[in-house]
Amino acid sequence: MPDPTGPPGTPWRLRLPRTTAAVPVARALVRTALGEIDPGAAELPDRDTAELLTAELVANAVEHTSGEGPIELIVELLAAPGGCQIEVHDPDPARPGRLECPDPDAEVDPWQEHGRGLLLIRALSSDCGHRPTAHGKAVWFTLPRVPAQRPRPRP
Repeated sequence: MPDPTGPPGTPWRLRLPRTTAAVPVARALVRTALGEIDPGAAELPDRDTAELLTAELVANAVEHTSGEGPIELIVELLAAPGGCQIEVHDPDPARPGRLECPDPDAEVDPWQEHGRGLLLIRALSSDCGHRPTAHGKAVWFTLPRVPAQRPRPRP
């Protein structure tokens, strides 16, 4: 992990085992990394969305990839235009499922337990994709900074 007193823009990195135990650890790292942003800032990345999408990427890497070795989570706070980029690296060079929008005419089985993770990533992120790496691939998404919500007045 980066030194919180280090230079801005230093990504947070964590190697995770390829087990389901990696999912809550990844969510916690994202929560911690995004917590490093000044809480008084007018705009922040949505932490709940970042945690949800990170959980989807890590769960996909654990469940759907082959190869030996751990997965790596990288969380980078972006200076301009702000927001964050989150990547999950795994040792499997095979491309992930479809990150583009599905066919709107395709029927979706509401009882199906799998197949919506990449759709969530595509729908809720400002950008996403994948790229080959020297040891497999990286699947990533970015989230913009959004205006901080004001507390609702009490009646």
